[in-house]
Amino acid sequence: MNALIEKEDTKIEDMIYEIRGKQVMLDSDLAKLYKCANGTKTINLAVKRHINRFPERFMFQLTDEEVKNISRFQFETLKGRGHNIKYLPYVFTEQGVAMLATVLRTPVAEEVSIRIMDAFVTMRKYISNDLMEYSKMLINHENRLSLLENIFDNFKDKNNHIFFEGQIYDAYSLMLKIFDKAKESIIIIDNYIDKNILDILSNTNKKVILVTNKYNNIDYGKYKEQYNNVTLVVNNSFHDRFIILDK
Repeated sequence: MNALIEKEDTKIEDMIYEIRGKQVMLDSDLAKLYKCANGTKTINLAVKRHINRFPERFMFQLTDEEVKNISRFQFETLKGRGHNIKYLPYVFTEQGVAMLATVLRTPVAEEVSIRIMDAFVTMRKYISNDLMEYSKMLINHENRLSLLENIFDNFKDKNNHIFFEGQIYDAYSLMLKIFDKAKESIIIIDNYIDKNILDILSNTNKKVILVTNKYNNIDYGKYKEQYNNVTLVVNNSFHDRFIILDK
C-alpha cells in the first residue's frame, strides 16, 4: 500500500498548488489518494466517460512551463509513478475534485473527498490570513512613507540655503527667521562666532546657550551688563555648526 495513504497525518494541503490563479491538485496525487488501481489512467477513463461534467474551470492540462514551475520534488514523484517527465498532467480545481469523487468507483472515494475538501478550506484560511497580514504591512509601510515624504517636503524648501561672499544681510535675515521659530530656547554651537552673533541675539527674547571653544570674554561681559538672555559655554568637543530650537 502506498505510504502516502498509510499515513494518517498526510498533509493534503502540501499537494495543493496555485496555478493560473486557482488552487488545484495534480491528477497523479488524486489517483494516489483515491487508491486508483491504474493510477491516472483510472481518472482519465472516469473523466472521459463523463466529460460533460468537467469543464475547464473544473479541470485543465498544464503547459510545459507550468510543469517546470512545480517543485523538483514533484518531478521526482511523477517519474517515480512511472510517468515520463514530458507527460503533461491534468489538474483539478476544488469543484473538479468534488465532481471526480462522484464518478470514481474506489472504496475510499467518499472519505478521501471529505479530507480533500477540508484541505481546500484550510488553504483558503491560510491565504486569507496571509493576505490580511500582508495588507496590514503594506498599510503601515505606506503610512511610514507618507510621513517621511511630508517631513522631507517640509524641510526641502526651507533648509537648503546657500550664501555667497557679500550676502551678509541675507544670512543675517535668515538667522533671525530661524530664531523666531523657537518658542522658548535656542542652543547655538559654533566655534567661529564673534561679536556679530551677540548683536543678532540682542534682538531675541528667547533664552540662548552659546557653545564655542573660545570667545572674547570682554565682549560677552559687556553684553551681560545689558542683556540676560545668553549663557556662554566654552567647549571644544564640537567641530560643526548647529542651531537647536527648543532642545
